[in-house]
Amino acid sequence: MNVFCHAGTWRSAAVAQLLGIARKARPEFGLRARVPLASGRVDATEIDMRIGNLLVEAKLTERDFQQAEKKKVQRYRDFSAVFDESELPQSERCYYSYQLLRNVLAAYDRQAAFCVLLDERRRDLLEAWYAVMRCVKAAELRTACKVLTWQELGRALPVTLQLFLAQKYGIS
Repeated sequence: MNVFCHAGTWRSAAVAQLLGIARKARPEFGLRARVPLASGRVDATEIDMRIGNLLVEAKLTERDFQQAEKKKVQRYRDFSAVFDESELPQSERCYYSYQLLRNVLAAYDRQAAFCVLLDERRRDLLEAWYAVMRCVKAAELRTACKVLTWQELGRALPVTLQLFLAQKYGIS
């Protein structure tokens, strides 16, 4: 996420275009999700970053999008309205890709866009993304959600950041 702290990132019109945001927008990190629960309370987890009306979940070194017990996921107020539950990736006890589910619910509640940022070499994460997206009921919400790879983003970044990503993570 530190590439989004670099001033050169925001001088790039290509970065704004890739993210679908206004060029003047600036990131806010660790935003409280506050996704509504059926009980009237809100979720206490965080969104990696918000830029304007775009929520971002960034994956670079993490193994997966986590899993959560079904009863934990089903406590979200809009879960059944947003997802076709029977088609979601799941086991008998858990839903997979919990972070994606939670972030899509946050986007729905805020009437925002959502982007997952991942390494294109991680085909498993890309497949997990599409497995969740095909279960989003509303076409308007599905089209407000997108995937972007670090490699695509890297090409729009200043050369110093491209070198950093290449040296530290092998992203070129």
